[in-house]
Amino acid sequence: MPICIPNELPAAKTLKEENIFVMDAHRAATQDIRPLQIALLNLMPTKIDTETQLARLLSNSPLQVELELLSSETHVSKNTPQQHMLAFYRHFKDVRSRRFDGLIITGAPVEQMPFEEVEYWGELCEIMEWSKTHVHSTFHICWGAQAGLYYHYGIEKVPLPEKMFGIFPHIVERRSNMLFRGFDDTFMVPHSRHTTVRREDIERVPGLKILASSPEAGVYAISTENGRQIFITGHSEYDPRTLEKEYLRDKNLGLPIAVPKNYYPGDDDTQPPMVTWRSCAHLLYANWLNYFVYQTTPYDLGTLQ
Repeated sequence: MPICIPNELPAAKTLKEENIFVMDAHRAATQDIRPLQIALLNLMPTKIDTETQLARLLSNSPLQVELELLSSETHVSKNTPQQHMLAFYRHFKDVRSRRFDGLIITGAPVEQMPFEEVEYWGELCEIMEWSKTHVHSTFHICWGAQAGLYYHYGIEKVPLPEKMFGIFPHIVERRSNMLFRGFDDTFMVPHSRHTTVRREDIERVPGLKILASSPEAGVYAISTENGRQIFITGHSEYDPRTLEKEYLRDKNLGLPIAVPKNYYPGDDDTQPPMVTWRSCAHLLYANWLNYFVYQTTPYDLGTLQ
């Protein structure tokens, strides 16, 4: 799929080098189709890495996507140059009158804090409430999924005895759900988190369905019946070296950190990591765009309810 992003965005150069079809605004305007409007609320500290990872995955279908990058107005990013933020990101107040086919809410490194103590919690709650009437399908990732489950359904996150860190095998529980169409019997997903959500808490909510899970990492994918809200507890979007960066950062700081599970051959961190989740990640996002956004969204977003 051609993804329409600014030519000056660092992701554009990276994706073109990977032979991914990136379309500039001029060419997009000459096509007689309505592109999908996807907003990305990027709460990760390494925003350039995250926007590139997600743009890569949103490019894996025949559909045309226009990506709108959003950041918190309440919190000033310390790890991304301000000139980048000013050039490519907008705040919620700039788009609140618009409607979107899809919204992605990323994770954030605040999972060990109570939700209400997070600096931008009030702003995020406003966005999540707005999404119910202005977004056709919202895709929540990791802490973003925990935040969404807490805000919409009152499901609490629970501390883990040790960090869930590595690549874990998962199974599809509801094969009739189109989000996992084409998936193998077992598929791999990266996780990096200190908290989780309990299966029994999710199962008590009639409107939620568990779609996939891991014997070790727990519940992975949850959805409302109509797919308007999807919650993903892992990081399928991660690059091959993302977990390694986190691991070496903590190791070099002398923090307690184990070698990521199922990541290095023989758990030898001098070897390059094994990538076992890439194809599943592309399929996950292609299925979301096709079956939960494109196939069911109204042509006129002004009619979205």
